[in-house]
Amino acid sequence: MKDAKVQILIVDLGSQYTEVIRRSLRYLGFKSIVLKPEDSLAWIEENFPKGIILSGGSASVYDPKAPQIPKELLNFKTPILGICFGMQWLAYTHDKDSVHHVTEGKSYGPVEINFLTERKSFLFQGLKEKINAWSSHGDSVGIVPKGFVVTATSKDGKVIEAMESENERLWGVQFHPEVIETDDENIILSNFVKDICGCTENYSRKDTIKEIAENTKKILGNGKAIIGVSGGVDSTTLASILGPALGSQLKAFFIDTGGMRKGEVEKVKKIAKRAGINLEVIDKYKSKFVEKVGSTIDAEEKREKFREVYGETFKEVAQFFGATHMIQGTLATDLIESGRLGESALIKTHHNVYLDLGLKEIMPIADFFKFEVREIAKEFGLEELISGRQPFPGPGLYLRIIGVPVTEELLEIVREADYQVAQILKKHNLYDAISQTIVALLGVKTVGVKGDGRVYGYSLVVRTVETTDFMTVKGFYLNKDICEEIVGALSKHPKIVRVMFDWTTKPPATTEFE
Repeated sequence: MKDAKVQILIVDLGSQYTEVIRRSLRYLGFKSIVLKPEDSLAWIEENFPKGIILSGGSASVYDPKAPQIPKELLNFKTPILGICFGMQWLAYTHDKDSVHHVTEGKSYGPVEINFLTERKSFLFQGLKEKINAWSSHGDSVGIVPKGFVVTATSKDGKVIEAMESENERLWGVQFHPEVIETDDENIILSNFVKDICGCTENYSRKDTIKEIAENTKKILGNGKAIIGVSGGVDSTTLASILGPALGSQLKAFFIDTGGMRKGEVEKVKKIAKRAGINLEVIDKYKSKFVEKVGSTIDAEEKREKFREVYGETFKEVAQFFGATHMIQGTLATDLIESGRLGESALIKTHHNVYLDLGLKEIMPIADFFKFEVREIAKEFGLEELISGRQPFPGPGLYLRIIGVPVTEELLEIVREADYQVAQILKKHNLYDAISQTIVALLGVKTVGVKGDGRVYGYSLVVRTVETTDFMTVKGFYLNKDICEEIVGALSKHPKIVRVMFDWTTKPPATTEFE
């Protein structure tokens, strides 16, 4: 299909960050498209993009099962930027001895990139001689093929981090410039699309709200749709956009699962009312959620059990309303982690992704990331209501009871602890600076001392992180005094004997524990 507005083709080679590349280009103001390798050649022949980006991926280029990129892409002389696996493919295609699986070249996490000043690449113009970047690869380009030059290294020059062939219009970087942890402020991608490819800005965020409403109305046609509103940024913003556009064709409802934060139900009602959403609250399934989810301690099974009851509730509402469609506030992050987008691997099952309920699903914001929806919320006048709220998973506190069956008693412990931590952070003006705060109960009991007596109780772990898109996160470190205040408040509960703090990055961890 021909699309004159698309200037950059992104070839998805299985990276968790492929959609982050598209998000980054959208942020810079350029429209792009993501396609599988097998679909890329036919699309290029019809559309002639100004540039091509080859994503990263978990495979090895020398593996027969690796994504097969058409070598004909090189014949168009269109500028190509290879990222991680993409760079390795560019090297391997020109010299099969260039890529090696070597221990010294492995890199997972932050890495210091040194740009070679004697031949500063156009790709790195505007950057300092060194930057901190995010790397995630096992294979490395050991030697650059004939016709290429090295433009960046790491580990005292031992690892090749970037290469290029200006004559062939090929550029490669081993690290990931698309993620927020790479400290280049999107300059690398901007240099590629603007200066190397000659693209012009053609994406306006001002049109986003109108496009979401019009596209959804077009898909729905004469049908009727239901939408579950959690009170969070995504679903509330979406319901506020679609309400005026769909009118009586849309039914909005809120499911009280029993796993909500303290005071959350009343807060959601208030938000919905002020946002102009006619919201019905359904709470009759609370005990069933506890019973089903509490039957297992396995993270994936818990999500599946929650998903079952969640789906039953949706079915009942849909039948009563006579719905033909179901609208979901699913984000790109959800699809990526669910292994439902491109070639990305399954990280965790999401309760609201591809529910098989006999209804047609519409995901109007599945192309977007959390920070983008927050921007839409601001433009839609919802900033005061929800755009500053911390995210909360659909299964809620059920995912924050780890290694022990969920019970109403344990839910109440975590609920109160979550509230106390939030109040302490707000008192110190830190809550809004933290992207997400997770308070979880660890099911392994340990010995403690209270009132000069032995107790055998649970541990709570407090996790505070910062991020832009939740594809990668880093710890938000709390100072000693605040940590001690949190420990003092939470350990007053008779069944809690320890409080710990977790600031592990993503990867290797995920934002939530389950």
